[in-house]
This record gives sequence, structure tokens and C-alpha cells, in this order.
Amino acid sequence: MRIVIYSMLVLLIAIQYPLWLGKGGWLKVYEMEKQVELQEAKNSLLALRNAKLAGDVKDLKDGTRAIEERARVEHGLIKEGEFFVQILPTEKSAAVTPTKQ
Repeated sequence: MRIVIYSMLVLLIAIQYPLWLGKGGWLKVYEMEKQVELQEAKNSLLALRNAKLAGDVKDLKDGTRAIEERARVEHGLIKEGEFFVQILPTEKSAAVTPTKQ
């Protein structure tokens, strides 16, 4: 009788192995679901970036405001009658005065 019980137990374990650890087992499905969630998060970030770039492209095609802003920022261009003022940060060593002991 014990042989039958042990053989049934071994058979049950043999049947359960592919379900848990096989190619399409639950553990693989769980790992794949995690990978899908990570990829969906990356895709949503990329979709936001694409929407922003699409807005920039539309603005560059239709309006002059974006072109003017890029000319000012990237090339340092100014309009007639405007003054360009550049404020340089003070050096840290000059701002600190030595103390007497």
C-alpha cells in the first residue's frame, strides 16, 4: 500500500513541476508580468517626451516664438533696442574672508 501512495505522490510532483517551473509556468508568467509593467512605464515616459517634441515641432512650423527663443538661448541673439546683461557668479574663495585667531 505504501508503494502506491509514494508512487502517486511522485506522480503528483511530476505533474506539478511544469506548472510551477516549466517554460510556461507560473513563475515565468509572474516574471513576464513584471517585465511588461516596467516596459509600460518606460513607454509612458517616452510617450510624454514624444508629445513634447511634437509640440515643439508644431510650434517651430507654425509660429515664430519658438524660433526666436532658440535664437536667443542657443546663439545669444538680441533684438534692436535690447541690452544683453550677463551676471557672473562671484567666486567662493573671494567671498570668504579669512578670520583672525
